[in-house]
Amino acid sequence: MQARLDDKVLLVSGGTQGVGAAIVRAGAAAGASVMFTGRNAEKGKALAAELDGPTPVRFTATDLSDPVAASDTVAATIAEFGRIDCLCNAAGATTRGSLLDTTPELFDQHIALNLRAPFFTMQAAVRDMIARGAAGTVVNIITMSSYGGQPFLAPYSASKAGLVGLTKNAAHAHRSDRIRINGLNIGWTETEGEADIQKRFHGADDTWIDEANASVPMGKLGQPDEIADFMVLLLSDRSGVVTGSVIDWDQIVMGGLD
Repeated sequence: MQARLDDKVLLVSGGTQGVGAAIVRAGAAAGASVMFTGRNAEKGKALAAELDGPTPVRFTATDLSDPVAASDTVAATIAEFGRIDCLCNAAGATTRGSLLDTTPELFDQHIALNLRAPFFTMQAAVRDMIARGAAGTVVNIITMSSYGGQPFLAPYSASKAGLVGLTKNAAHAHRSDRIRINGLNIGWTETEGEADIQKRFHGADDTWIDEANASVPMGKLGQPDEIADFMVLLLSDRSGVVTGSVIDWDQIVMGGLD
């Protein structure tokens, strides 16, 4: 079984690095025309230039903390390719904050990037699909921390738990439109962004990944390319009728006890 996205138009938010960039690569390799967004224009332009080929790959610099920017990314996709068939919301903030030390500004940042932006990106994409009478797929990158998370992830966990509810609500609302909406709860993943977080907030050095790999059951953290391959499956027709599912992608089994 090989999932393909031939003749599909895919929009990926947060596609300049980490899991998002891996999804851009996998989507292009699977045959999709890809638009992706991010705040780092240098990285975005470089990735688009690298991947642009038989199927086009385009980048638009976007700050999703702007409430208008989310729907604008869909408009840019439609302007470039004429429609949108698939959407992956991969952008998000993971800055630390507990219940006691989170400021209103930090809380609002998490809500803006992790919940409001996916809401209005989905709204614009689904409107285009419905207007054309066309089926479509959406996958939201969520997190295992949506179950509760560590004490230092209070605003992050709250915003991502909201995204779980939004994913299920929208999937139910638009199942009869043949628009399938699912989510992926990813666990601890090896990315450049995670390396920055470990060094900035947890005093880690360049050996952090070795220690992290040794601490988990499978002997390695989650890998962006593996997540991206599964994302292509969920976005493609090969995932069949599946909608409203939030799938755990992790080596920690929620509810399991030693």
